[in-house]
Order: sequence, then C-alpha cells, then structure tokens
Amino acid sequence: MATSALQPHATPPELIRNFCIIAHIDHGKSTLADRMLQITGVVEERAMRAQYLDRMDIERERGITIKSQAVRMPWEADGQTYCLNMIDTPGHVDFTYEVSRSLAACEGAVLLVDAAQGIEAQTLANLYLAMENDLTIIPVLNKIDLPAAQPEKYAAELAGLIGCDPSEVLRVSGKTGVGVDELLDEIVAQLPPPVGDADAPARAMIFDSVYDNYRGVVTYVRVVDGNLNPRERIVMMSTKAQHDLLEIGVISPEMMPSKGLGVGEVGYLITGVKDVRQSKVGDTVTNSAKPAASPIGGYRDPMPMVFSGLYPIDGSDYPDLRDALDKLKLNDAALVYEPETSAALGFGFRCGFLGMLHLEIVRERLEREFDLDLISTLPNVVYEVTMEDGKEIEVTNPSEFPYGKVSDVREPVVRATILAPSEFIGAIMELCQQRRGSLLGMDYLSEERVEMRYTLPLAEIVFDFFDQLKSKTRGYASLDYQEAGDQSADLVKVDILLQGETVDAFSAIVHKDKAYAYGVQMAAKLKELIPRQQFEVPIQAAIGSRIIARENIRAIRKDVLAKCYGGDISRKRKLLEKQKEGKKRMKNIGTVEVPQEAFIAALSNDSSGEKAKK
Repeated sequence: MATSALQPHATPPELIRNFCIIAHIDHGKSTLADRMLQITGVVEERAMRAQYLDRMDIERERGITIKSQAVRMPWEADGQTYCLNMIDTPGHVDFTYEVSRSLAACEGAVLLVDAAQGIEAQTLANLYLAMENDLTIIPVLNKIDLPAAQPEKYAAELAGLIGCDPSEVLRVSGKTGVGVDELLDEIVAQLPPPVGDADAPARAMIFDSVYDNYRGVVTYVRVVDGNLNPRERIVMMSTKAQHDLLEIGVISPEMMPSKGLGVGEVGYLITGVKDVRQSKVGDTVTNSAKPAASPIGGYRDPMPMVFSGLYPIDGSDYPDLRDALDKLKLNDAALVYEPETSAALGFGFRCGFLGMLHLEIVRERLEREFDLDLISTLPNVVYEVTMEDGKEIEVTNPSEFPYGKVSDVREPVVRATILAPSEFIGAIMELCQQRRGSLLGMDYLSEERVEMRYTLPLAEIVFDFFDQLKSKTRGYASLDYQEAGDQSADLVKVDILLQGETVDAFSAIVHKDKAYAYGVQMAAKLKELIPRQQFEVPIQAAIGSRIIARENIRAIRKDVLAKCYGGDISRKRKLLEKQKEGKKRMKNIGTVEVPQEAFIAALSNDSSGEKAKK
C-alpha cells in the first residue's frame, strides 16, 4: 500500500532500502519501474506515461535506457513506512559502466529475466557485477502474461545460476502489474538496510550528474557516513574544489528539496557550479569545516574500447563542438576526447567510446541537442607498436602508425561470452574463426541453450560483428565482452595514395591477411566517389612502398577535333598531340580535388556515408 509524500527531514537508515534493477536489454526494466512508480503513488495516474524515467528523446524512440535514473518511493509493510531508493539501469553491453556506478550506490539488486526469452549474455554480466559488489540478489521473472512465457523452465534455469530454489524466483508482469506488490514486500524483507556512522564526518559518493541549463551541475549522491545539510560548505575530495550547497533534496521522481540527507540516503545536490569538470563521478563529497579523513574507495574509471574522430562538416562549428562535448561529458562520464587535426577534415576531436552503440548515441545526441553536423571517421582501437630500436609508440589513429622497422605490434583483445540456441553453434564458430577468434570453452545451460566463450581481437568486433552474429542466429544470440589484455599480431598500415600523394584520412591498420581486400575495396569506392579531373588520376593502395591495388580515374577530354572537319589526318594528329602535351603539363602542376562528400562517404560507416550523399 502506498503512502503520501515523504517527510522532508532525514529518514532513519533502518527504514531505507537501496536497490537497482538489472537485466539484459529489452527484458522490461523500465516497464517494471513504471508499475512501481504507479503502485507506490509517487506518480499520479494523469501524469503517467510509458518509460516514465527515460527522459531523452533517443531513449523513448529506440525503447532503450541509456542513463541510469534514481527515484525515491514510499512503501508500507508491516505497518511501517519504508523509503525505497530505486535506480533503473541500462541493459546494453556498452552501458555496463552506468550499471557499475549504480551498483556501488545500492545494497541489493532485482535481477530481471524475460519469461519468454530466458537468461542472456548481459544478464550474466550484470549478475557477476552485482556479486562482485556483494549485493543481495532477488531473482524475478518478468512478462509472465505473454503467451510464449515458460516460467517453470526459466525459473529452474535462474535458480541453478544463483543457487536458490525455483519456488523462490518471483513471477511478475511489469505490463499488467501482477506480482509487483509482492516484489516490493520482498525488497523490504530481503534487502539489508544501509550501514554507516551518523556521527562521523560526512562522506557521500557521487554516482551520477547531469547538466541543467538554468541551474548548472546537478550531482546525484549516496550518503555513506554523517549527513549533508543546505547552506553548508562542501569539498570534493579528489579535485579539492569547495562549493556552497545551495539546494539538497531527493528525487521522487521530480526533484524535491529537503532539510538534509542522512546515512544511506540517495539524493541530489546543487552548488551552482557551471564547470563540468568540477563534479567528477566516483568522487567523495565531504564537509569543508569537518572533512572526512579518507575518500570512499572501490571505484574505477571506465576504459574506452573504440576510438573514432568527430569533425564538424563546417569548420567554424569547432568551438561549438568543443562546448557540446564538455556538456555531454557531464551527462556521460564514460566519454573521453582530445583535440586532433586531419589534413583532409580540418579540426576535430578524437573520442573514446565504450562500444559502437555508445558512439552512435553520442553522435546522435551531439547532432540533436546541440544542432551540429558531424562526420565520424571509421572506428578503430589503440595499438602498442615496438620499433626495432626498442622505442614504444601508442597509436590511437592510423596516421600515427610509425614508418620504419617495426618489431612488434600489440592489439587489445576481449573475452566474449555468446549465448545462443545450440543449433547455431556451427555458424557462430565459423564467424568467430573468420574474425581471428580462439575458443576458450563451451557449456550447455540447458538442452537447447549453449554458452560459448571466445578470445577475440577488439578491432574485429567493434565494427559489424554484433550485426553479423544476430543475422547468422536469426536474432537469438546475445553477446557480452570484457577486456582481456593484449596480444601480438601481424598488423600492417594500408595507405591510400592519390596521384602518388598519401591521404592521411584514408589510412587504416588491418591484419596482413585482410590488407589486400581492404586496399581493393577502398580504391574501388574512391573511384566512384571522386569526380573526373582534367587529367588521369591513379588511386593506389600501398603497404609501405609496395603497391597492392590500383584504380584509374579517367581524364575528362575536350573534343578538340570538333572544328576539324575534312582535310588531312595529320592535322587531327597534330591537335591530339598538342592536347596530350597539355594534359601531361597539367598533371605535373594540378592537384586532385577530393570533394567533402567523398571523404564523408569513404570514411564513415555506411549509414552516415549514405546520409552524406543524400
């Protein structure tokens, strides 16, 4: 049963339950969160809408959660009103970092599994993350109202994974609300209350922050020790920055100012700060008059897995792009970027992303929210190159690949977990072998479901591996991966030359066996995209000084014989020879003009290339 609004003063820790909902993508986390908001009464019926906590247009359009959202709900059990702090988390592998931050702010997790699809790769990944954080896990089967649901079968699978009895697996329907009351009661009964010292100096962990155009940085915190009150002066322990607390409160699900936050509470702080770098996620907030001795540990920064260049189509938009990235960095702590220049594309930024979906979402947000037109270059990863003289070079961009004698090139590798129906084992093995993968092991979760573990080079999976995997398994396979160090590989840099001049933007680092195919494909693509010039232009692909592929763009020839009717053949020959001399001279002094569209189409992944051509 729901109660009215929460009290404005701090809630005793024993009445608080902090939990998050974790699951594979599209298993119904946001829908279940909607029902909880309705049943606890924090959102009125008339204000209710589907995916209430997904605030971004992109989230609503794609039906995915990108940002974690924290919300506070009251719930009455055993005649006592409890305060439930729920964090709805993303499900996609690229946003595992959001999930890890949310787990650090909780004592328990609701592990949600679709009763029609069963356990998938990201379910396992999120479960292991929760176990690493020593969280209490409540197993739940969602979507039991679907005709295709098999609750008995998947309850047994889930119980085997967690080590409980199948009867302990709760069955709910986020859509109809069946079983949600029982789930809320179980959250109160099973999850431990937060533990902390109320009399110690204040310590609160920043687990998220957003940028508000009017109020500056809004910081989401979880208080561990002590308490925070309005109008206090606070200090961020890693940056040593000091601020006045202008407002403090809870999110329920809109911001509600309160008289302070105590042990175990989750809420927000507003300090009026406009500089995005002052509020670092994972930092510890304490009182400047009575500071804590040590920050809250156990928190690591995300590692970018994929690098891509982002350039404004109009060079004058560069300062706007820099400001936009600064603001987006606050809403997305996993984004890493640094300025870079390209001879072909001008000024831009080299950005690090957690994966291909992350890259796509960031680019779309920059274009929508900040009204920018961008080109993104082909994604690539970081290589470690050792020269024969022992010098080591880190390469994040193919144009940085050194010339000269290279003794060793190391590339990052990942451990991938693929879950799929057992009939697709052959197709998956074939795909992974094509991508230079090596099988680590294989386990049958049930008669028809198999878990395969592979080591794969990251460069081979960042581009279209997931799409290929889905198409080869009719959409049934699910993929999760984590970094697993690096390995030596036979990699070469393929340069593209136009009329003998290297064009840095078209260079790529590829495996030796695939270099020829890349060279042929790129030369053919550029032949179509570059308009014909007044002289013949050779397009060449080269590894070092060895040419591996070539295409010619034929010259545009003026019909010089048009005025030459009748008469001796020697007159015509003389005119043609004269034209030939002119073409030769033009070739020596002329430069090949590559239109912007050709760069966009050749450099970007196909979708953005198509967009540019339209």
